[in-house]
Amino acid sequence: MLGNRIKILREEKGLKQDELAKIIDVSPSTIGMYEINKREPNNEITLKLAEYFNVSTDYLLGKSDIRNPEKVNIDDVNVAFSSGYKGLNETNKMIIKNTIEGLLAKQKLDEDEKEN
Repeated sequence: MLGNRIKILREEKGLKQDELAKIIDVSPSTIGMYEINKREPNNEITLKLAEYFNVSTDYLLGKSDIRNPEKVNIDDVNVAFSSGYKGLNETNKMIIKNTIEGLLAKQKLDEDEKEN
């Protein structure tokens, strides 16, 4: 997964393997090995890649499909949630309602504790 993501991001920027290698200070063959999943970058290189491509490390590692969670539009999330919510049966809607109420109550308790 990581190799696929590196290749896709590199190609989106119009970079060749040797160009990306210079940017993150590795050999071109290392980039090739990453892209075919024969090698995995260490933490330092993973961070360099994430910073260069402006994506999260979770996205690079395939743990998330959201490239940059800081840039997620909450309105898009609300629309997606609302659309999915409408298709739920009454039992599942009640579970979500109760969960939200519980989270709000916990948040209020936490805020009250901070004030005291």
